[in-house]
Amino acid sequence: MGSTLDLSGRVAVVIGGTSGLGRAIAIGLAEAGADVVATGRREELAASASREIEALGRRSLTATVDVLERHSVDSLRDRVLERFGHMEILVYAAGAVARRPSLDVTEAEWAAALDVNATGALRACQSFYDALAASRQGRVIHIASLNSFVSLTQVAAYAAAKSALLSLTRSLAVEWAASGVNVNAIAPGVFRTDLNSKLLDETERGRELLMRTPMRRFGCPEELVGAAVLLASDAASFITGQCLVVDGGFLASGVNT
Repeated sequence: MGSTLDLSGRVAVVIGGTSGLGRAIAIGLAEAGADVVATGRREELAASASREIEALGRRSLTATVDVLERHSVDSLRDRVLERFGHMEILVYAAGAVARRPSLDVTEAEWAAALDVNATGALRACQSFYDALAASRQGRVIHIASLNSFVSLTQVAAYAAAKSALLSLTRSLAVEWAASGVNVNAIAPGVFRTDLNSKLLDETERGRELLMRTPMRRFGCPEELVGAAVLLASDAASFITGQCLVVDGGFLASGVNT
């Protein structure tokens, strides 16, 4: 079984992989043997992630990308293929969320949420498709959300975008199966990161999220790595169009007290 989870010789691109959950996944893929390009908008974070990957003995590349711009995504693809000659794994972990009552959400805010969380994924998938298909073992992993399934109040635009991302995952899985490209998603539950620790620890919203998680704790970013390695590996050769939920039981839960 260990050999089927070995990613040695494969190249992974993790968009949104320079911080938070995306970075944990990028490092985890490198630990599993892949050469990894962890990319985002900020060059200093991309450089830091690249150094950490290379310290594991893997190859990497410092590159930035703006998922809102097609030419930026295509430029990233060209740099990856020039450096490595091939790529097998695409992880789309870019995303943004803003909390606002639905009555106050502007059309511009709605469009922006869809653009970064869903349309950006489509841009990346379209851009990298040829390389993924050429490998005959292509793997796409989208980072979905609990909001792909249930409502968390006052994030309607984000929820709509993450629901669209899950639907895109299923559609691409069906269309691209014959090309040897498996397309899946991971839906993280509530994970503690540098950006949300204050919300989780000091607000009523954080306390409710904890109460609704049967394991009675928040996830650690490293706990997403196993799911990502599985979906990127030969062990997932017959898995496509699925969403693997890693949430401590949140979605399975009813009354917890």
